[in-house]
Amino acid sequence: MNKINMEIEQVMKAESVEIDGGKWVYDSSVDHKGRVPLRDSTGVWKASLFIIAIEFSERLSYFGIATSLIIYLTKVIHQDLKTAAKSVNYWSGVTTLMPLLGGFLADAYLGRFSTVLVSSTVYFLGLLLLTMSRVVPSLKPCDSNLCDEPRKVHEPIFFLAIYLISIGTGGHKPSLESFGADQFDDENPEERRKKMSFFNWWNFGLCCGLLLGVTLIVYVQEHVSWAMADIILTVVMASSIAIFIAGRPSYRYRKATGSPFTPMLQVLVAAIRKRNLHLPSNPSHLHEVPKSETTQRKLLGHTTKLKFLDKAAILDHTQDSIEQQQNAWKLATVTKVEELKLLINMIPIWLTTLPFGICVAQAATFFIKQGMTMNRKIIHNFEIPPASIYALTAVGMIISVTIYDKILVPFMRRATGSERGISILQRIGIGMIFSVSTMVVAALVERKRLNVVHKNPFEGSASMSVFWLAPQFLIIGIGDGFTLVGLQEYFYDQVPDTMRSLGIALYLSVIGAANFISSLLITIVDHITENSGKSWFGKDLNSSHLDYFYWLLATITAVNLCVYAFVARSYTYKNVHSMTTMAVADCDDGDNHKAMV
Repeated sequence: MNKINMEIEQVMKAESVEIDGGKWVYDSSVDHKGRVPLRDSTGVWKASLFIIAIEFSERLSYFGIATSLIIYLTKVIHQDLKTAAKSVNYWSGVTTLMPLLGGFLADAYLGRFSTVLVSSTVYFLGLLLLTMSRVVPSLKPCDSNLCDEPRKVHEPIFFLAIYLISIGTGGHKPSLESFGADQFDDENPEERRKKMSFFNWWNFGLCCGLLLGVTLIVYVQEHVSWAMADIILTVVMASSIAIFIAGRPSYRYRKATGSPFTPMLQVLVAAIRKRNLHLPSNPSHLHEVPKSETTQRKLLGHTTKLKFLDKAAILDHTQDSIEQQQNAWKLATVTKVEELKLLINMIPIWLTTLPFGICVAQAATFFIKQGMTMNRKIIHNFEIPPASIYALTAVGMIISVTIYDKILVPFMRRATGSERGISILQRIGIGMIFSVSTMVVAALVERKRLNVVHKNPFEGSASMSVFWLAPQFLIIGIGDGFTLVGLQEYFYDQVPDTMRSLGIALYLSVIGAANFISSLLITIVDHITENSGKSWFGKDLNSSHLDYFYWLLATITAVNLCVYAFVARSYTYKNVHSMTTMAVADCDDGDNHKAMV
């Protein structure tokens, strides 16, 4: 009788949600006053535009600094090529690994809105200090435009400022993107489809910030002053923080739920305690809370992988049933077990995307340094800054995102009948193919540049147009439009609901870890080739052999692509029960949910 009443209650709840679904949002989010949000006045694009605005500002600042950093380190601080490349990689690595901490704090304690606000303020302080290091007379590198020897005080202040920006990025990036995606209700078909486009248009706004950063800001750095560029970035960041705060009434908020790692540890402990128990043949006998009792966490279907962890959900009949259910260290739900499985299954995907990140790291270091040695004149005496060639990456990304969202996805939806068109992992894999092509093209172009240098050592490669580099920047940009956007969507979508900020941080950590690996690879290759006769990394580009290094990266990425294809084919996507599902169904037919690459 109780079971029948529970089912009736569940059906009534589902019907109530369906009736009110047009007015209220029942996805555990709240409005700025802590109430159930009104659908018409909160969320979706009306809220996302405020969020994309501050992302535009952050990317404007980041790329305005990042793309010209190697130039500043070599021309002003006078680091050699190897040291400057590693300094850029270290900074980029820290900047993209810090989000792991920021994402954890946002999900567990602070909430996403508060984390964005605090981290944006830290970011602003970093920009302010960077401006002071180039404006205040006692902190400036020197009193003239040409710095033969910078003041000793400038370097530590400069690095303190850019690492403050790293800390700000650490909270800003994972929280802001997941906060933007939170504005769409997965249970509403119309909003769910808009959410699939959100990541594409999020990256469109990101690319607009990138374009202005590597053109306008870099031009000001090159032709006006570094200080004026910093002043512009500081003012824009302050303005965007004000805009973000102004959008507060239209946002949908998710409350912090405590450490997401505690339930994972509880599952592991419970599974170890019950390691000697036999799994039931019918997975429906595993413990799960009734759907009527779930308010914050969506239920996940059972999968057959990592069966050992399923033992955490076995109800031990030799012990008191009520006491077990009240102790999460002794008994876990199927949903909590599946959440831990999700994270474990993500590890191979994360590892096999690292070589792509290594290829991306070259665009902000060696690619730009190559541009410095080439002819950058366009018309008459106008010469583009070397970092501005990076704008072609954004152009490639905008082209690929637009074609993907407006042409490829609608066509694949009609062809396959799938709402998504192609799977997330297929999208990532396509972009990885472009990364291999990038390294091949980069190696061929650098080989040609070195041939020009050898034929005319006095003029060097100054007679060779910088637009020889255009193909490699465009191709890596197209690859970014597939792989980077796919990684954002993958890590946001496939992590447990309580770890969405950490999910975005995991995506960023791919790039962060890849930057550190790139630095390590440079050190290893430099050591091996130097012992073999001549290092591939000389004091300058003309005495180096970057073409060999690019061929090495192309080989590594191609081999890794085969491994990725194998891993992706065996991956099982997260299976969430909708709000109207009356019972927890078994999802053991994992093959129906596997990625096909």
